[in-house]
Amino acid sequence: MPEYRLASSIALSALVLKYTFSSLSELKIRGIANSARDIYRFSVRKFFKLLMTYVPNIKKQVNEELETALQKLEVDMVDQGRELISHVELPNVGLSETEVKKELEIMANMHHSAWEEGKVSGAVYHGGEELLRLQAEAYGMFSVSNQLHPDVFPGVRKMESEIVSMVLKMFNGPETGCGTTTSGGTESLLMACLSAKMKAYHERGVVHPEIIAPVTIHAGFDKAAYYFDMTLRHAPVDPVTFQVDLGAVKRLVNSNTVLIAGSAPNFPHGIIDDIEGLSRISLRYKIPLHVDACLGSFVVPFLQRAYAEIDPSVVVPLFDFRVLGVTSISCDTHKYGFAPKGSSVIMYRSPELRRYQYFLATDWSGGIYASPTLAGSRPGALMAGCWASLVRIGVQGYLDSCKNIVSAAKHIKEQIETIDGLVVVGNPISSVVAFTSTTLNVYDISDKLTAKGWHLSALQNPAAIHIACTRLTVAAAENLITDLRESVEAVAESGSSRADQGDTAMLYGVAGSISTNGLVDELAVGFLDNLYKV
Repeated sequence: MPEYRLASSIALSALVLKYTFSSLSELKIRGIANSARDIYRFSVRKFFKLLMTYVPNIKKQVNEELETALQKLEVDMVDQGRELISHVELPNVGLSETEVKKELEIMANMHHSAWEEGKVSGAVYHGGEELLRLQAEAYGMFSVSNQLHPDVFPGVRKMESEIVSMVLKMFNGPETGCGTTTSGGTESLLMACLSAKMKAYHERGVVHPEIIAPVTIHAGFDKAAYYFDMTLRHAPVDPVTFQVDLGAVKRLVNSNTVLIAGSAPNFPHGIIDDIEGLSRISLRYKIPLHVDACLGSFVVPFLQRAYAEIDPSVVVPLFDFRVLGVTSISCDTHKYGFAPKGSSVIMYRSPELRRYQYFLATDWSGGIYASPTLAGSRPGALMAGCWASLVRIGVQGYLDSCKNIVSAAKHIKEQIETIDGLVVVGNPISSVVAFTSTTLNVYDISDKLTAKGWHLSALQNPAAIHIACTRLTVAAAENLITDLRESVEAVAESGSSRADQGDTAMLYGVAGSISTNGLVDELAVGFLDNLYKV
């Protein structure tokens, strides 16, 4: 019995010490103010969750409102499709080619946002009808090809390697530079995080890996942390420039840090982080540095040359492999590269780092299995469409595209600055312009624009709206400014007041107030569920 008590006391003491050291470490990393804020937010969420779970009247009201919101989501997303012929199981006899084409045409013409008129923020990166026809032909020629079998489809292997090489050259990759293609920006980010995790595990024995990234970093990093059991530590941004706070990044570095990340530019506000500043930190602590240029893609590599003609006074910061500490960069070819959707590139400074993203199973009974990315089979047809797009457009084509898009974004930014009550977030110099309001509820402005056919992105912290300009936006810029002025005037006349923390739930990033955080989760789950309803 005494031995049992001694063992229990030792175990309890070890547990207490473990959590004490862990808490002190967190306090050191996060600081007193941030730690207090985290505890407050956690406590408030728990309190409201308990209220909504155990107080009958509140629970009933919440469930009713949630059900109403979910039903509206279903009506908006699913009901239009229910008016058409439904195929919930395989037809006994296959449809004729004519019937299939007829139904495809009907579905292609279902009511949708007016992207053709340039009224959608990002989403559709249209390279022109001639390019679409070329991509379709390329896709048809390689529709049965699979990147998993380079010996069967050598042409696909050739195209993929050349795509990686061309993109590396755009980002000033060194002679040792390398990479792979992926299915999109999120997979590219996942690969960068996995590579950093495995490098730290094998070289330093890190078993609790951590990533440091700005609060404005793409949610793909949150996804990587979730998938790969990593901790993502968000660094705040400067309240004026909206670039990541370098001092905060430095404070967050610890022995478990395996990756530092920055954006060029970030999704919310179109701001390019201080990559050279992040590089100094990464070099000092010998930590890999990733630059997320997925959104910047084929715009940011041409910014310097574009601004030399548009506005020589604009200073374009360095963000690519010319910055010594940068070890990896992600670039979406399916955005401003105008390649078919489903293509991106993850680049590394050296093959040693790329190797850590590979998966090998050399003793499998089915033979040797080696895969460079998350997917096994990969559609070679997408590589054909991507390759055809890149070599068809070329440097001059992308430079011209960059000048047109950036000029439109610059014009929109300058016009927004002339509208009373609106404030541009930071100083964007790429394709994205975000704005907030000092006097009005910016989400009300967004609703007014939606009623006029616009589909812009709603943001939070701070409440804001952004437009990611594309080639289609160029012709629609003046219409946007006119409609924005009218929307601001309408909201001002209605007497709306600003609400930074509301209960609004926008799909891409608006989570509402602390008290309704759980409800937003349910709405997001409901949205995803609706994707698969017939």
